[in-house]
Amino acid sequence: QVQLVESGGGLVQAGDSLRLSCAASGRTFSSSTLGWFRQTAGKQREFVAAISWSGNTFYGDSVKGRFTISRDNTKNTVYLQMDSLKPEDTAVYYCNADGFMGYWGQGTQVTVSS
Repeated sequence: QVQLVESGGGLVQAGDSLRLSCAASGRTFSSSTLGWFRQTAGKQREFVAAISWSGNTFYGDSVKGRFTISRDNTKNTVYLQMDSLKPEDTAVYYCNADGFMGYWGQGTQVTVSS
């Protein structure tokens, strides 16, 4: 059974940093694109960042220059380093593998206070 488990969310102040982790189990994802999305109540899920199997990275416009995605294939884990956090970054963050029709984690809450 494939599982993606996020961790690292929490309550921080504007300008702080957080590092999210997503550990995958059940199969290896070394050849998959891994990504992060976020969602707030009443809104569609928003793309945050993705990293291809070869290490190419992609970011949503609202997080470029502040967030960094990385992966460790030896640990089957993807990370999201979030710096210079803003209140508008408040959301539930979801880990994803293999695109929108692929696998999803259960989400981790990130709350940024002003």
